Amino acid sequence: MATMSEASTALSAGRRGLGRDLAGLAVILVLAGIGYLLFPNNLALLTRITAIALLVLSLDLVTGYCGVATLGHAALFGSGAYAAGIAAVHFGITDPLLMLAAGILGGALAGLACGVVILRAHGLPQLVLSIALIHLFHEFANKASSWTGGSDGLAGISPDPLIGLFAFDLWGRTAYVFGVVLLAIVFVLLRLVVRSPFGMLCRGIREDPTRIRAMGASPTIALLKMYVISGAVAGVGGALNAVSTQVVGLDSLSFTLSAESLVMLVLGGTGSLFGALTGTIVFMFFEDLVSTANPFHWLTMVGALLIAVVLFAPKGLYGTVAEVLARRRGAGR
Repeated sequence: MATMSEASTALSAGRRGLGRDLAGLAVILVLAGIGYLLFPNNLALLTRITAIALLVLSLDLVTGYCGVATLGHAALFGSGAYAAGIAAVHFGITDPLLMLAAGILGGALAGLACGVVILRAHGLPQLVLSIALIHLFHEFANKASSWTGGSDGLAGISPDPLIGLFAFDLWGRTAYVFGVVLLAIVFVLLRLVVRSPFGMLCRGIREDPTRIRAMGASPTIALLKMYVISGAVAGVGGALNAVSTQVVGLDSLSFTLSAESLVMLVLGGTGSLFGALTGTIVFMFFEDLVSTANPFHWLTMVGALLIAVVLFAPKGLYGTVAEVLARRRGAGR
């Protein structure tokens, strides 16, 4: 009887997980469609939001699910962008899917390198190491100007039509649809990762690494694997950014981008893929809106928003709403 009960519980949990996956996928596609209809002349911004959303999702893997403190995650995003750009400019690899593969590889390798260094420390030293790494990546890209273009940026990226049919036009339609498809695929895959035994192991490491170590698992190896996965996801975002803008600048490896991605994650809610998407969309739309309305004091309004969220919704926008709805469902029973 116990076995039947456990099997029924597992089946029910699996169905709920599948339902959330499909719901999340539907939400992404619906929002993408609404964005296309409402902002047909500003698809570049929407594509930028999609690329940054991939960066924030990758950050959530190591910070939200694993508890690794980092302010240097843009190193993975920028590595993916430069890998895709260098493949196109210096090696003539202009097929968008091959550029994407180069970005994934570049991001994964950067994730491996950063993980090896950052995971040697804990807490504040870990944070300092991540800051040092983003500055090192930035300085390396600046000095290797023969490959990266230095402060002028890596220009001359001309991707071929996607699957030989859809050219990357001036209005950004192809780039936007390409980005939405990538985001949807990555989101579903990450949902599978975080619900897998490996994902549960990483959550356990965040809560009590000593107990995990006593069970015979290696927290360092598990976290390093997650860092590589995170780097691959950030590399997808970087490659998308390179393909859509057709230029890669040092801003893709900036400390500012790292800090903003962490702010977006906290804004939406850590430890939740839905939270990462929510924080990215709200922050970037709000930033674009207030900077257009008041180009001199827009940072003040952004700061006020963040203070309000931290004080009144400490679990982030999505996390707080999800908690309130869960309490209401519990009260209804």
